[in-house]
Amino acid sequence: MAKPPDGNRNPSQNSQNSTPTKGDRLADKISAIVGSWRFVAIQSSLLMIWIILNLTAFIQHWDPYPFILLNLALSFQAAYTAPIIMMSQNRQSIIDRQTTNHDYEIDLKAELEIELLHDIIILLKQEEIGDILSLLRFPSGGFANATNPA
Repeated sequence: MAKPPDGNRNPSQNSQNSTPTKGDRLADKISAIVGSWRFVAIQSSLLMIWIILNLTAFIQHWDPYPFILLNLALSFQAAYTAPIIMMSQNRQSIIDRQTTNHDYEIDLKAELEIELLHDIIILLKQEEIGDILSLLRFPSGGFANATNPA
């Protein structure tokens, strides 16, 4: 299959956009991990273990009930993951916007091509109707002889 010219390439495949920075790649990886069901299951399990161990600890409660250390850890995690996820979403939003603009341009080109083909078909039909009418006005041979038996 032939490679389309650069003007018709998807913007997410352009050389400018195909090389994300290290920060972009890291943000995408963190977002992929934090946004997975596996992460939710592991984190939920760890939180349950933390709470159960602190409630049932026989020797020492390292984080007694209102679980201030656990709250601090979760706040720390949220404080760092939220901006990282936003960076990844903003970058994806830019790529999506470029892709949408590219799709719109292609749709416009396709619309112009369809209008051109429509105009050509109308011209061909008009020529065909003109040919049929000229045959009906000036019959040459078969049709005239069939209507006037002499």
